[in-house]
Amino acid sequence: MLKSIVKFLLASVLIISGIAVGTTVFAAKGVDKLGDDLQEKIYH
Repeated sequence: MLKSIVKFLLASVLIISGIAVGTTVFAAKGVDKLGDDLQEKIYH
């Protein structure tokens, strides 16, 4: 019983951290693209 709880917790932590990392990377790329677009508008 305890082993299955531990496995479930580990899986949850891995999934949540994976989603968090993925979202962060995606957001960083989106912000980067917005920044590039802004620079284009400002400097051209």
